[in-house]
Amino acid sequence: MEERKLDAKTILGFVLIAGIMIWMMYNNISEEKKSIAEDAKKATTEKVEKAKEQTVAAVISDSTQTDSLKVKALQGTLGAFAYSASLPSATENVTEIKNEVLTLKIANKGGYIVDAKVNGFEQFEKGSNKPVEIIKNNNANLNIQLQTKDNRVLNTKDLYFEPTLTKEGENQVVTMRLKAGANQFLEYRYVLKPKEYMMDFSIRTQGLSNVINTSKPLDLDWQLKAFRNEKSVTYENRYTEIVYEYEGGKDNYLSAASKLDETTAEDLTYVAFKQDLFTSILLTETPIKAAQLKSENLVDDEEKDTVYTKNFSAKLPLAFKNGELNYAMNWYYGPADYKILNGYEKNLDEVMPLGWGIFGWINRYVFIPAYDVLSDFFPHGIAIIVFTMLVRLVMSPVTYKSYLSQAKMKVLRPEIAELNEKFAKDPMKKQQETMKLYGKAGVNPMAGCLPAVMQIPVFYALFQFFPSMFDLRQKSFLWADDLSSYDSILELPFHIPFYGSHVSLFPILASVAIFFYMKMTTGDQQMSAPQQEGMPDMGKIMKIMIYVSPIMMLFFFNNYASGLSLYYFISNTITIGIMLVIKNYIVDEKKIHAQIQENKTKDKPQSKFQKKMQEMMEQAEAQKKAKK
Repeated sequence: MEERKLDAKTILGFVLIAGIMIWMMYNNISEEKKSIAEDAKKATTEKVEKAKEQTVAAVISDSTQTDSLKVKALQGTLGAFAYSASLPSATENVTEIKNEVLTLKIANKGGYIVDAKVNGFEQFEKGSNKPVEIIKNNNANLNIQLQTKDNRVLNTKDLYFEPTLTKEGENQVVTMRLKAGANQFLEYRYVLKPKEYMMDFSIRTQGLSNVINTSKPLDLDWQLKAFRNEKSVTYENRYTEIVYEYEGGKDNYLSAASKLDETTAEDLTYVAFKQDLFTSILLTETPIKAAQLKSENLVDDEEKDTVYTKNFSAKLPLAFKNGELNYAMNWYYGPADYKILNGYEKNLDEVMPLGWGIFGWINRYVFIPAYDVLSDFFPHGIAIIVFTMLVRLVMSPVTYKSYLSQAKMKVLRPEIAELNEKFAKDPMKKQQETMKLYGKAGVNPMAGCLPAVMQIPVFYALFQFFPSMFDLRQKSFLWADDLSSYDSILELPFHIPFYGSHVSLFPILASVAIFFYMKMTTGDQQMSAPQQEGMPDMGKIMKIMIYVSPIMMLFFFNNYASGLSLYYFISNTITIGIMLVIKNYIVDEKKIHAQIQENKTKDKPQSKFQKKMQEMMEQAEAQKKAKK
């Protein structure tokens, strides 16, 4: 055989492939070098910062030096702010303030809150004696990076503030000042009021225009590594997210499901680090320009990552006015409770995931007020049952209309079967004759679908309602010890993907109820109208859904709030009861059949819908004949 010679195109192809491979290798090497350089730079910076801290700590702790000598020793590291480090307050001490609902500790170092405990609430389960602490063990910090006139970069989180605790009436006031002189300082001011989760907070400077660079805004960095506080880390993490208000009242959020999500918000007026049933919110009267928000999901493996849920950060540029900072703010640490948040009249109810549009409207103005009234008279488990009964009672006319339509379709089924057989070879004619039959009998084939569509807003609103009900937290009912979390009756020695490592009973009961409800209604819902050519067999699909839907319910709700599963169990059980009553005592199929036969003898004009369908089928038939 002759050897095949490489032609020019083949050679060119090899050259291109080689070039691409070289380019890819070069880029990979460049990225590796860049990564190594960034890591080295970060390590160097951390090393320098640590060395600074050690130097400052050594000088501060040296009791042999006078204050004036300490200032001179620290000026090389801290510049003008050596003054603050030389004061007696340059220690690791904290100032504690508390009221009936909050206990806060504010550190001299950094001047920010290092411990925030919500009084009266426990983690995970009742009796655990583990209080709900939004901040503890250095999981949060507040920092302003200062650019000094002598070209230093200082972080307030590493510097010492001088604390002052006073009272204004019944209010407790903590003033933290980072001093560059007796009357030169950066000040954080905290005002805690009795029985309030919301406190006043302000940031201002005085006399620092000759110390720090005021030509551009200072970045206020607020960071929180959110602790897990609820029984199910998976469920809690699903509702742990950043919510923010911007541009004069608009609201938005960062994805709770994404591994990493970030955005820039213009004219930001508040940012909430929401932890499912508790939240931290920073509000500002002066809108923040170009605020940078970031949310990082820390749960990769729900069996192992059980301490933290998200890492939140907000970078808020603070602009100078006449050479000084002066920002009036508020800070909220407490329950993510609709009633409490809505009571502040600052649009904080948007922090709650009540749904958008009509769904949120139903929750705010119907479901929440109704449930609040019921929970005043009944324990929460009973209140959910009574609430479910009321919802089903209100929706019973829709259920009646749906079943009446199904009964009419069932009566017509023999005649439609005859049409299917008579015009088996002519689908278009079969459709036309079926529509004529519907018209003569006074039956609308869409009547059974409309009630189902009408129930969708209610269904979705309830799906958002229960995860937002703080009142259900750690409230027990029957075997469920916490209606805001899953009701485990059995812990499994292994983990099932998408299901978990426990068995919840309420989802099982809800799934069984759904199965019998669908089994009961699917036979009547199978449309006796002819199957259109090229369309799937809806009867077969619905039969499959009888078994698929309960399984989906079982898996999906195993980690959800048991209060929601309880609602669906009671709701479907009541619906089955209502439909049995309608079938056996209200709807008489013989009377329906007689009425349909009577309607067929009358000349009833076609509805607009029927006329439109008739015209469409005639046009389709004409086009089909024209093609032939």
